[in-house]
Amino acid sequence: MAAIIGGVVFLVVVLVATLVLIGKELESGYPRGQFSLTVPRTLLDGRFMLEEDDSLTEGPALQRIWRHSWDAEDVHGIAAVYRPASVEKGDLAVTGMYGRFKNTEEVRSRVLADNASKNSQVKVLTPPEDDTPSGSRIKISCEALTRTWTDGRTLTYPVCVWADGNTWARVADMTLIASRNLDLKATARSTLQIRSEMMQPIT
Repeated sequence: MAAIIGGVVFLVVVLVATLVLIGKELESGYPRGQFSLTVPRTLLDGRFMLEEDDSLTEGPALQRIWRHSWDAEDVHGIAAVYRPASVEKGDLAVTGMYGRFKNTEEVRSRVLADNASKNSQVKVLTPPEDDTPSGSRIKISCEALTRTWTDGRTLTYPVCVWADGNTWARVADMTLIASRNLDLKATARSTLQIRSEMMQPIT
């Protein structure tokens, strides 16, 4: 009996030690949290004005989705809609998170694939393309989508995503200018600028 009890205790100790080691190994893959994402009043040097900040409602929903992801820790969600300051119409929608992320290539792919909507149907017009704008080491993934709403309206527009160790965001440029000129490389450069305007160091 003593031998059986001792064997069981030994197995439990080994199991706990193994789980601790696995946890430390998983934890070691995450970078330090050094940056957060903000929702500034303007983007792209004032060309877009903040129309609506949905971070308080959509942010927690994003956090619930990503909280149990193997690629994310300490996550906080943001969501905002911007409008052109000029006479052009349409929305610039930014959805993102800050925290600690690893496997950023997979994170970008996951975010790009999340185009579902209850009120519309989305088709990929141009498959995702990776671009690293000149002067940067940040890789941006962009694609062109066509969205059809239930009332028959359609819109073709570019979507770009970045993902680094502390932040990721999906930028959907649904303005008339973007719809007429589907230049994914130009959109990638704009997305990189949006990243620089939204990121803030954590003090």
